[in-house]
Amino acid sequence: MFEILEKKALNPTVIRMTIAAPRVAQKAEPGQFVILRAGDESERLPLTIADFDREKGTVTIIYQIVGAGTMELHSLNVGQCLHDFVGPLGVATHTEGLKKVCVVGGGVGCAIAYPVAKKLQSQGAEVHSIIGFRNSELVILEDEFRQISSELKLMTDDGSRGEKGLVTAALESLIQNGHNYDEVIAIGPLVMMKFVCQVTKKYGIKTMVSMNPIMIDGTGMCGGCRLTVDGETKFACVDGPDFDGHLVDFDEAIARSSMYREQEQHAREASCNLFSKEA
Repeated sequence: MFEILEKKALNPTVIRMTIAAPRVAQKAEPGQFVILRAGDESERLPLTIADFDREKGTVTIIYQIVGAGTMELHSLNVGQCLHDFVGPLGVATHTEGLKKVCVVGGGVGCAIAYPVAKKLQSQGAEVHSIIGFRNSELVILEDEFRQISSELKLMTDDGSRGEKGLVTAALESLIQNGHNYDEVIAIGPLVMMKFVCQVTKKYGIKTMVSMNPIMIDGTGMCGGCRLTVDGETKFACVDGPDFDGHLVDFDEAIARSSMYREQEQHAREASCNLFSKEA
């Protein structure tokens, strides 16, 4: 059984949950994900591994309460168990041989960026991190990033925390100030990753992006996460989720990500009604 050992709110809608999953923890690497179900009839949720502890046999996930599936997951508390917790899945993020890297995280994507930055730092790389949020209430993992980054830029759209502006402005400033990165790793909303890649392409800096935002089934069977990379069809869940951002057709991916918005809204409303009746 996959017992919930810890549950903590990082901001009003983002939750960190630590699960007892020894076999997954033994094989997990940054960039990989799990598929879980809260109950036996629940939606399958692909969630990227936010952290793991091989000795304790635990895996940490961070999720945002945005739809029916995550609302049901959020209804479980410490001491209860998830019905399914399968992984690790996907291809781990490549970190070997990198000496100086800028990791860019946007919103809840910072939960995925953090373990990557942590591993790079443990391997002796110089890590610069840029994390961006809409406002101060949504900031997560600031202390964790600060501990493993030789330079940290915290950006908010409204300037209520850190510096006011977008992560792309902070990234271009660092590049123009003479920082030569082996690679930039961007993880966050599709639009954010698209514009990060536009910045780095000007300077010829290799940029890897995580396409986990478009994953649905997590096995490659549903086809919902298909995308075009360098003119070829790829599936984020089995070929990725990491891809060369300069080769990704972001416009196509952004259009596909909004295809099921109406159905997702209906499911969320149904779940809201269900949970309010149970309360």
